[in-house]
Amino acid sequence: MSEMPKAYEHADIEKKWYPIWESKGFFAASDRSERTPFAIAIPPPNVTGSLHMGHALTVTIEDVIVRHRRMQGHNTLWMPGTDHAGIATQMVVERKLAEEGISRFDSGREAFLGKVWEWKDRYHARITEQLKAMGVSVDWERERFTMDEGLSRAVRKVFVDLYDDGLLYRAKRLVNWSPGIQTVLSDLEVEHEEENGHLWHLAYPVTGNPDTRLVVATTRPETMLGDTAVAVHPDDERYQHLIGKTIDLPLTDRTIPIVADGILVDMAFGTGAVKVTPAHDFNDFETGKRHGLPMITVLDGQANINDNAPEKYRGMERFAARKAIVADLDRMGLLVGVDDHKHSIGRCQRTGVVVEPMLSDQWYVKTKPLAEPAIEAVRSGKTKFLSKEWEKVYFHWMENIQDWCVSRQLWWGHRIPAWFCQACDHVTVAMDDPTVCAGCGASALRQDEDVLDTWFSSGLWPFSTLGWPDETEALETFYPTDVMETGFDIIFFWVARMMMMGIRFMGDVPFRTVYLHAMVRDEKGQKMSKTRGNVIDPLLITAEHGADALRFTLATQASQGHDIKLSVDRVAGYRAFANKIWNATRFVLMNVPEGHTPARLDLESMGRLEMADRWILAKLDRAVTSVGGALQSYQLNDAAKTCYEFFWKVFCDWYIEFAKPALRSEDEVTAEGTRRVLMHVLDNALRLLHPFMPYITEEIWTRLPLTGRDSETLMRARWPEPDTRRDDADAVALVDQMIDVIAAVRTIRGENRIPPKTGLRVVVTTSETATAELVAGAREYLAHLANVTDLEVGVDLPRPQKSATAVAGAATVYVPLEGLVDLEAEVARINKRIAKIDKDISKFEKKLGNPRFLDNAPAEVVAGDREKLRGLKAERATYEVTVSALTA
Repeated sequence: MSEMPKAYEHADIEKKWYPIWESKGFFAASDRSERTPFAIAIPPPNVTGSLHMGHALTVTIEDVIVRHRRMQGHNTLWMPGTDHAGIATQMVVERKLAEEGISRFDSGREAFLGKVWEWKDRYHARITEQLKAMGVSVDWERERFTMDEGLSRAVRKVFVDLYDDGLLYRAKRLVNWSPGIQTVLSDLEVEHEEENGHLWHLAYPVTGNPDTRLVVATTRPETMLGDTAVAVHPDDERYQHLIGKTIDLPLTDRTIPIVADGILVDMAFGTGAVKVTPAHDFNDFETGKRHGLPMITVLDGQANINDNAPEKYRGMERFAARKAIVADLDRMGLLVGVDDHKHSIGRCQRTGVVVEPMLSDQWYVKTKPLAEPAIEAVRSGKTKFLSKEWEKVYFHWMENIQDWCVSRQLWWGHRIPAWFCQACDHVTVAMDDPTVCAGCGASALRQDEDVLDTWFSSGLWPFSTLGWPDETEALETFYPTDVMETGFDIIFFWVARMMMMGIRFMGDVPFRTVYLHAMVRDEKGQKMSKTRGNVIDPLLITAEHGADALRFTLATQASQGHDIKLSVDRVAGYRAFANKIWNATRFVLMNVPEGHTPARLDLESMGRLEMADRWILAKLDRAVTSVGGALQSYQLNDAAKTCYEFFWKVFCDWYIEFAKPALRSEDEVTAEGTRRVLMHVLDNALRLLHPFMPYITEEIWTRLPLTGRDSETLMRARWPEPDTRRDDADAVALVDQMIDVIAAVRTIRGENRIPPKTGLRVVVTTSETATAELVAGAREYLAHLANVTDLEVGVDLPRPQKSATAVAGAATVYVPLEGLVDLEAEVARINKRIAKIDKDISKFEKKLGNPRFLDNAPAEVVAGDREKLRGLKAERATYEVTVSALTA
């Protein structure tokens, strides 16, 4: 066993261990195994650049879950992979080409796709290295990419099967169009925000009677060039005589009808007359269908005015056209007025460009038949959301789901497997590229230029990655997966669609549990963004503080349903925790003779151990129970905090100090017994910590001189289980009492600024003989840990004159201060403490005097608050006696 370096150097340890883990296959799962399978599919990062803090949170949570289950003995699969991210990746590559003055249209489809594949290869390698830096224990041998050959075959099969089953169709409908990237967007890819704008009131003259005008209002005057009707309410007496007549559409040579529509028009809103533009407004589109109106598109893909509009405006950018049209209407006396108006504007999620409703031929999936069984699966408990709030959101969206537009006007992605016949217009949809039309046999075929929405392939991720449509052993073993852990913001984009696709094509849900984590924000709770300058780069943090420190920080804050407020200082704090673990281990190993391996601790002989040894073993057992239970229920923050509390505040702060006298003992039996306890506790504590901090725990654990080591790597060592032989309630109660006494003495020393080297006379009184005997038997610990040179212990002892006091559990501690401190200052300190207690008493009395609180709060909460109030009053009484004693 080599000596541990004095300092913990995270960079050296991380660089050392990951290649070992990977090369030895420690991450690998088995398609055939007698062990119980446990599977998670990683949310595939987009191949668009670097990982951000949201990715770091995702992989931290999932790696903690996976490492825990692996140590429990499960056949654990964590499936890795990346997503081609159609729109995002194409945009990045197009921007790069634009810097060289080249557009994708200049390059041509094949050459452009070659550039995108080069980008993918470069950034895939970068993402892989970043994931490895975080310590992820994914099964790299199974890594998939959404556009690899196997997943592409799965995508095509799903498309063809849905088409053959009548669940996928092509239709001309109004869609969200992004002029910035010239593709259709789903509703989920459009972000709506209230913005300041204007409401223009326009006058439309009635045909043959120009003095009679219908006044309409619009926020988009440029679309009036595509109006095909004006609608009024059928019951509106103001306009009944005009229904069926026409108006002369200004700026054009067209006349359009006045129609009655009780669905579109609210008589009480505005003038009660509404312009109808079926090709550029979703409500108007439905109105147009009801009345059989023409649908005239007046904008092209770049949102410029097209040739369907009057020649004057053709080619104009939409907002420039808006100004020109408003000016022309004003000159004609047809602009009635302009109001400031705040309204919702839809912008492209990717570019921020205002989205246009446009009429377009697109492919759609019928979602209601797919959503119904996905809803039932959650209602019946086949799939469980850990958050009931997000479950409600899931139900609401699925119960109101609209057909899914799955085509995108991009080049990067899965090209739609549909071919149009030039001879008969038949559409051939097939698994293999056809050579002739399935309708007429002609060979003149043209494949659809569009690609599928990225989320179409992502929706197949839990089963396509396991080999579907082939019937593989991996699919049989690991589907359904156990947990889907991802961000709450893609519950609709991804989680819902995986549910629909999994049930449709596998006959079972894709995962049993849905764990939705929140957003990582900065320490002030603000969203991280480059414009704010508050982005925290996980790679820079791991370089400075280590992956373990970042992982532990994120885990301690990964409370479900609560955003994470992340600060670099907090990460630095957990780097200090890693140092504490390192230094505590160095102390233990320095007290094990060179070449010696302590025997395994015999839990059947607990009675022979010192009280402090039994105490730490009982504390360990309780930590094992708490951490295991929290991880089993996915309460990672509770598990991490318990690990921290146990290792630092129990093991390091107290037990190691208790152990020092025994380790220095000339009695080798006593010293060896303590070494065995230290080794047992350290071994188990490292196992508990390993899922959170894999690097430092692996490095330390492999250095421990353990008897009967059960694995060559900590990640496959057995997970600790509660053992009733370790639990000793008496030892816990008694040593906790002793700690309270030591802490009380230290508090009095600190508050009165008595130097640590100054020995103290201490009087401890209690109403219980057992407690008095325990404290009396702890003279060595009190001398060692509190520099108590004169100890008096007894039952109901009188208070020494002019002494400081502190309550210590079931005991009261007195330290005579005369000759040691300024007594007036001590009285002032106690009065300040009494004032603080008075505020707390007032708060609890007010709370417990509130009938609403008493009626609605759980009984245990009310009882707990009453107990706190009793304790505060007792503490106050003790301090009052102290003031009397010091001023007598």
